[in-house]
Amino acid sequence: MFRLGHRRQAVDDGAVDIVGATGGEELIPGHWELVAALVKPVLQQLDAVRKQRRVEGKPELTSEDLEQQAHGVIVAAAQETITEMAERGMPQPTVAQEQRLVTDVFASMFRGGRLQALLDDQQLEGIEINGCDEVFVRYPDGRRVPAAPVAETDEELIETVRRLATYHGLNPRHWDPTNWQLDVRLKDGARVSAVMGVSARPIVNIRRHRLVKVTLEDLVGNGTLAPELAEFLAAVVRARKNVVIGGKTGAGKTTLLRALINAIDPAERLVTIENALELGIRGLRDLHPNVVEFEARLPNVEGVGAVTMTDLVRRTLRMDADRVIVGEVLGREIVAMLQAMSQGNEGSLSTIHARYAWDVIDRMVMYAEQDPQLTERRIAKAVDFIVFLRRSSSQDRADGDGRRFVDRVLEVAHYDPATPQGVATNEIWQPGEDGVAARDLATQIICMPELRAVGYTDQEWRP
Repeated sequence: MFRLGHRRQAVDDGAVDIVGATGGEELIPGHWELVAALVKPVLQQLDAVRKQRRVEGKPELTSEDLEQQAHGVIVAAAQETITEMAERGMPQPTVAQEQRLVTDVFASMFRGGRLQALLDDQQLEGIEINGCDEVFVRYPDGRRVPAAPVAETDEELIETVRRLATYHGLNPRHWDPTNWQLDVRLKDGARVSAVMGVSARPIVNIRRHRLVKVTLEDLVGNGTLAPELAEFLAAVVRARKNVVIGGKTGAGKTTLLRALINAIDPAERLVTIENALELGIRGLRDLHPNVVEFEARLPNVEGVGAVTMTDLVRRTLRMDADRVIVGEVLGREIVAMLQAMSQGNEGSLSTIHARYAWDVIDRMVMYAEQDPQLTERRIAKAVDFIVFLRRSSSQDRADGDGRRFVDRVLEVAHYDPATPQGVATNEIWQPGEDGVAARDLATQIICMPELRAVGYTDQEWRP
């Protein structure tokens, strides 16, 4: 039987840690079978309670009240099961085992089932599931470790993920063979991305952003930025410059975006636009009391009712927003975003996947699916700065820690068809000796007068 904690398992004649499988209190024999057996009668009792309330003309239970009611029913059902075990002469479970049984039944009904233990582990940065029993967890230092199964079958895994999608996000998210892909943000900010039907087994990837209420000073502290660059980026935000943050997956784009957002004056009205809610800015009421969160909506089962990110970007023009923040540009919404940036929404921020700094421009041109020269002109008019992040591999560092850091900063100068990207840029911050971006004093910052107007003092420029 599995036990909580870790155990050693031979893999390819070696030994690896299996997360969620040893050390600590053993589970009741047949623990997961008991969990599955208890869920159905508990649900039946809750349905009976809700039906009785309707008959009596009472209001529907809130989600909090329903969970509280369910917890009481689960405790009673678990105790009844344990009594039956005693009557049969079976070994009596410990208090810890009984509590674990109650916890797992509750998690199977309202949370992530077996997956919940991994979701609650704050040391993890990612959970990678290639089918119910092929699970890996990822740590902030880049390590990947095998983990115990998160479900008995792939069908149970699918039901677990569906349940998570039902309880989170602004809009219902269906996940079935017709709606084969799923993206949803959990309450703790973790992002779930799942697919089915395009691989032999259902694939689920969960990424946790450890830093939500993050500042530029925090990023200086963890080595993402040099202090001088933090001062520069804070001035860029105050001067209401439009910024696009680029980088590969896991480079820290969303974390830097949050830090820039948190440098915005609390008096400003912000509108965020995301394919699936992830930024969580509305939860930071002390920093941003006036926030509107928009989330794209998928079509219903009849294929209607979809709301795209492009629709939402256009709608922001009527929202009296001081700034528009697009969590991640993924497609043609780049056209509407560039229009919004160049038509009065100064100080807008966004992120985009890219392999290197100049690739950000190529990506925007590709996503626009329009005449390249037209898009390049729009980029030159709308975007002021491109900030690019890198994540070093664990092999790059003696301590084995793959770190994230700003690699360079480009200032968009003007449209220039003679350049490879069609947009002339100045590399005003470039990799220093440790890889972290350092000021290139040989390159002048074009908008320096505007930055000085908000209190920024540049190091001495040497032409």
